[in-house]
Amino acid sequence: MSTNNSDSDFFLSQMKDVKPIKVEEKVVLASPHKDKTSIATRRKAATAELAKDQNFLSGEYIEPLDPLAVIEFKRDGVQHGVYRSLRMGKYQIDARLDLHNMTIDQARTAVFQFIKDCMTHDIRCALITHGKGEGREQPAQLKSCVAHWLPQLDEVMAFHSAQKRHGWLGATYVLLRKSEKKKQETWELHNKR
Repeated sequence: MSTNNSDSDFFLSQMKDVKPIKVEEKVVLASPHKDKTSIATRRKAATAELAKDQNFLSGEYIEPLDPLAVIEFKRDGVQHGVYRSLRMGKYQIDARLDLHNMTIDQARTAVFQFIKDCMTHDIRCALITHGKGEGREQPAQLKSCVAHWLPQLDEVMAFHSAQKRHGWLGATYVLLRKSEKKKQETWELHNKR
């Protein structure tokens, strides 16, 4: 133990004239209380990025449609009479989305969010207006995208080009899956005795 004490004493005697080096701070840290707008902006951007990541609608190759093509889709299990009523425009349209003047990426985001919002608000039938794009260099671009995207959404049970009074070949009726709440209401309505 005396060896350890002598080593320690020797070290301290050698270091008695040493002074700490003064280093200037190179990074100035902002006070967390001063920059609340920046935090809110970053949080909003992160939330938007997360929402964008959840949008799985494919932006890959989309087969171009003719501007005057009728677009239609029906999942297994959708009754013929229900689909016929949709095609004929007999359901009340509870929500509308207009994609005119949007880029494909803006339309992709809008369609994805629109369907999610419709489900949140128990909307059963909606109308998406996309136009025909006649006379354009790439006609029916948004129409082709809508026809490609809607089957990718599990909430979409069926869709069909609209009747003339609702936009004809430049618009599409969308039939959405019933929410659990709506299913229960229908069951109660038909099973009252």
